[in-house]
Amino acid sequence: MVHLGVFVLGFSLALWSFTAAHTEHKGRRVIGPGQPIEASEGDDVILPCSVSPDYNVEDLTVEWSLPDLKPDPSDRLSRVDYVFVYRRRREEVDMKLRAFVGRTELFEDELKVGNISLKISNVTLADAGKYRCFIPKLEGGVKEVVVRLVVEPRANSTLTMETQTYSPTPDPNRETDVEVGRPPLRTLVLCACIVLVVVVAGFGVTYFLLKRCVCEKETKRCII
Repeated sequence: MVHLGVFVLGFSLALWSFTAAHTEHKGRRVIGPGQPIEASEGDDVILPCSVSPDYNVEDLTVEWSLPDLKPDPSDRLSRVDYVFVYRRRREEVDMKLRAFVGRTELFEDELKVGNISLKISNVTLADAGKYRCFIPKLEGGVKEVVVRLVVEPRANSTLTMETQTYSPTPDPNRETDVEVGRPPLRTLVLCACIVLVVVVAGFGVTYFLLKRCVCEKETKRCII
């Protein structure tokens, strides 16, 4: 009876351990934000994604890709849609889209707790869209999640664009006061007046000097 009781107890513990482990694996899932992530053009942004409950994924493959990207059938290289691929404890740079080279990274120190969030540096308007976070060999139910990124243009860029768009355009049929290559009429009149004053003053001074010289020669004295 004692041996039978020990056997039953051991079997029960083993069954409980198996059930708990199976339940834990079944409940493990990849989770992400319920709302789109918003950023401004030129910002660094983080797309949140993690494994729940916490699980070490350092030895697993983590893929971030663009699910809506439509490759060009005539270009074999355009079939690549990966933004970041983590495999064998390192990044697979050769599998990344060129537009994201040097701009995406994972927080590798936090992979041990299941944090697989993606950081994108210097986001552009072209980066907006859906991003798929996927762990192919994750034991459990949900292995992937889609995160949507919204990128807004910078305020100064928008102001510049609006200024360029709504700035008044000169009417080519409308006559203007100033002709190209010619000074305005006001300037010409002012210059003419200055020249006239200089000429009159010159004649006056010349006349005065001549008259004085004549007077000195005749009377040795000049009274004006």
